[in-house]
Amino acid sequence: MPTASSTSSEVMVGFRWSGTLGTLSSMASCCFSQIEQQQSFLWEKLQQQQQHRPARAKTDCQIQSLNAREPTRKFDSEAGTTEFWERDLEEFECAGVAAVRNNIQPQGLLLPHYNNAPQLIYIVQGRGLLGLVIPGCAETFETPQSERRTRGEQSREAESHGGDRHQKVRQFQQGDVLALPAGFTLWLYNNGQENLVTVALLDTANPINQLDLEFRHFFLAGNPHPKGLSGSRYEEEIKSRSEQHLQSGNFIDGYDPDLIAKVFNVDRELVTRLEGREDQRGQIIRAERFDVLSPEFEQEQPYRPGRERPRPNGLEQTICTMRLRENLGRPSRADVYNPRGGRVSTLNSNKLPILNWLQLSAERGVLYQASLYLRLIYGNRNAVMAPYWNTNAHSIIYIIRGNGRFQVVGDAGNSVFDGEVKEGQMIIVPQNFAIVKKAGDQGLEYIAFKTNDQAMTNPLAGRLSAIRAMPEEVLMNSYQISRQDARRLKYNREEATVFAGRRSTGHSTRAMEYALNAVEAFLKV
Repeated sequence: MPTASSTSSEVMVGFRWSGTLGTLSSMASCCFSQIEQQQSFLWEKLQQQQQHRPARAKTDCQIQSLNAREPTRKFDSEAGTTEFWERDLEEFECAGVAAVRNNIQPQGLLLPHYNNAPQLIYIVQGRGLLGLVIPGCAETFETPQSERRTRGEQSREAESHGGDRHQKVRQFQQGDVLALPAGFTLWLYNNGQENLVTVALLDTANPINQLDLEFRHFFLAGNPHPKGLSGSRYEEEIKSRSEQHLQSGNFIDGYDPDLIAKVFNVDRELVTRLEGREDQRGQIIRAERFDVLSPEFEQEQPYRPGRERPRPNGLEQTICTMRLRENLGRPSRADVYNPRGGRVSTLNSNKLPILNWLQLSAERGVLYQASLYLRLIYGNRNAVMAPYWNTNAHSIIYIIRGNGRFQVVGDAGNSVFDGEVKEGQMIIVPQNFAIVKKAGDQGLEYIAFKTNDQAMTNPLAGRLSAIRAMPEEVLMNSYQISRQDARRLKYNREEATVFAGRRSTGHSTRAMEYALNAVEAFLKV
């Protein structure tokens, strides 16, 4: 029989347990409330960004057909080539973009220049150095004067000013995406052992560009348009100037040389070199002596106890040190992954904040090809990416490697593209046009540039699709199908967006055909 003390203790335990349940319940509701508040905050932030940001330039998008394009203009330089996609094509005008591909040889330097539009650069191959001159930022990289003496590079001017000082120099490698604002001077250098291949998307319809929709580049050095070269309409203008015996060097050539000599406090002979009139090396020059200071080249000093760390001065919080690079090439970076289908990695302003400024984003996809065994037994089982459309952005897709088949459908339900795509080609998919991608026998790797920093996609099939989210009754009445068919339509695919190939009908016959062909080839030997 319980005593009074035991009863009281049980009551106390009951109170404590009840209190614990109440605490856990309140904590759970608090956590759910915080999650809801966070989701609400993110959605409100996205809506505010869309409402308050300047609108893109309106373009004509009466697209009846699309094509997988290769560059149409090629410029040879001393240490590489520059290729342009034709800007006057209707899909480029619709998206309001331009595209450039550079192939820079080892020790090649793409001359300092700036553009009238923000851009995303994808590193297809190689590695190198990026210099981006941000107005008003300090020269935070400095080579000690003593180091200059040991290299034998000390000059009278250097003795008076100390070692070389310059803004931050960044390294990049294959798979990186570089986000670069409009109007900022930049240069690229190939410090690797193989050619550096880059493809760039320039958003000429971006509100930051207050000129026309023509892509323009302004070179600070050299003669980027030697006589005899041609290109887009802008390049044709340069060519016409050359034919009229007008000089076409960098923009310093357009100033009065005496004025430039006074501005820099140098003599006329040096100004003549700056103008670059006789320079025939092109946009990409060879720079064999290129020992630029970069932290990656220097051995970092390990921290030792007792050594006083420098105090933070707020420099890391400024625009001068913002991140410009993100790697999408690493498999571990994937946001969507199917071991039998492939992977997709996305990059938006949540992951790289500067994209909020540029209003651009990117997506890199890898779709696997089926093994030879599966192709022989089951037919073509290469990976497929679910049909989808971009709800708020144009998509500019560049094929990095491999091949595949794309199908694109327009607003009237008509097919605007149905064909093979291969390495080096580019295809533009306008906003809300639906696309399906299928890997070829070589697999398929692509990079997609998108004209919104928070680009959103809406898949048609799969676990996250619009079809899956609708009630069965809607599907039954819309497509005039049975409930069983509606359920099959909704639930036959459990993958998210990247699908492994399904078994094809008639696979036994196809396998037999392969076997007969192999026997016939053997008998002919």
